[in-house]
Amino acid sequence: MTEAIRPLIAGNWKMNGLKASIAEFDAMLAGAAAVAAKADLLVCPPATLVAAFAAKARGTKVAVGAQDCHPNASGAHTGDISAEMLADAGASAVIVGHSERRADHGEDDLLVKQKAEAVWRAGLTAIVCVGETQAQRDAGQTLDILHGQLNLSLPEGSRAANLVVAYEPVWAIGTGLTPTAKDVEQIHGFIRKLLTSRFNTEGTRMRILYGGSVKPSNAAELMAVANVNGALVGGASLKAADFLAIAAGCP
Repeated sequence: MTEAIRPLIAGNWKMNGLKASIAEFDAMLAGAAAVAAKADLLVCPPATLVAAFAAKARGTKVAVGAQDCHPNASGAHTGDISAEMLADAGASAVIVGHSERRADHGEDDLLVKQKAEAVWRAGLTAIVCVGETQAQRDAGQTLDILHGQLNLSLPEGSRAANLVVAYEPVWAIGTGLTPTAKDVEQIHGFIRKLLTSRFNTEGTRMRILYGGSVKPSNAAELMAVANVNGALVGGASLKAADFLAIAAGCP
């Protein structure tokens, strides 16, 4: 891992969590101080809990984010939520382009780029997700897919302060499967090279997270890989003990 880049452990709760989940979040807040020296912590609950979590987290070592936003600031978009609304609720970051959004809602790279720009418009940090499917991996297309996604999904003006890249191999999300450390090193190195080529010095400082079946048992090995600057955690982020243990695995 690049020494100068502080790791980020981000939890993506997906479509999970009710008001009763605040108790689990309280446990995260209580344990955050013990791992705060190792990494920044971010929890992205469903939109219904963003305001409540943000109020709880104020003044603590845990930031609160959101899982998606509409490109527009307001308008006739029933059921959607804008980045400005999320900022107003207390979010500091928004995940965009997650593979489940791309697959379930047909989101393409252009829309992901527009959403990232919307996140910036609201003064927040965009976490842009990229990753290949099992079929693409089997066909040897991983690097080509990532090149295309990164080229089209990342807006001009991307900086380390406003953009985080999350590599999530689609075939590893929720399956229990993970690439080898060698595979992760190769892919994160490839991403770093692309970021540096396009964004110069800023590209050397951007955080590149690994996501896809990250859990306490494999976190330390993954976090020790070059150019892995943290993790985007799914299921394991729903439990305070697991989420904090993953953060504790950072070098």
